[in-house]
Amino acid sequence: MDLEGKTAIVTGSGSGVGRELARAFARVGANVVCCGRRAARLHETVAMIEAGGGTGLAVPTDVTDWAQVQSLVQATLQRFSQIDLLFNNAGSFQHVGPAWAADPEEWWHDVTVNLRGTMLCCRAVLPHMMERDTGMIINMDGGGGSGGPNIGGSAYGCSKAALVRFSEGLARELEQVGSTILVFCMNPGFVRSEMTEALISTPQKREWQVHVPRLMGSPQERPPDACAQATMRLLRIASRELSGRVFSVDTDFDEVERRKAEIQAGDLYVMRRRT
Repeated sequence: MDLEGKTAIVTGSGSGVGRELARAFARVGANVVCCGRRAARLHETVAMIEAGGGTGLAVPTDVTDWAQVQSLVQATLQRFSQIDLLFNNAGSFQHVGPAWAADPEEWWHDVTVNLRGTMLCCRAVLPHMMERDTGMIINMDGGGGSGGPNIGGSAYGCSKAALVRFSEGLARELEQVGSTILVFCMNPGFVRSEMTEALISTPQKREWQVHVPRLMGSPQERPPDACAQATMRLLRIASRELSGRVFSVDTDFDEVERRKAEIQAGDLYVMRRRT
């Protein structure tokens, strides 16, 4: 997808990976709608976009609220008349610890943001995309979903695993009705951020997220803009053969492009039960 003159919505774009995604899309000519709960942070992102000569719009939105998500889409269409790309980046990782000690409301909040929030945003933009029969949706896997269990982070892990399967199912539903809209998941790798630093903010949390301190400062740590760079490479090769699949910042997209037919035939880059 060439983003020149297109319109992209990026949820959770007030900081970190989401902010870098928004800025990257703007640099190649997209109109970028930045949404999230913190209005001041969104306006900072838009100011950065405009300072670089791009076009942005801040729309404060709680992605778990259906009415607010609908208002986000209406505001986008009123300003830019079309929606070509939705990147569901907004996420929550509040519960840290064993399931038997979890605050049920805190645990469910993670699932609500990560899964319901993504579904609502997809639900809101898809009628417009389907009417035009064009568009792309990218959902943030975030790790702990397709790769395996997240010990001490069960709410985050299972919601992200569900998100991967939701994305694949959505891709197949669109395929079944002959739509050209594409759906992908992206794993950003480990990024030092407000979210990941909060995972080890107390001794009890550090006990259950022991891998986080080891990743900080290691070769596995990725800068916030690595996901944006990988996404731009994905946009260049995106096709129906690849829709519904999970990619990451470490994916060799040149190889993926060469092996499209093999990937489709072998059902690769998906989350499957091994037997």
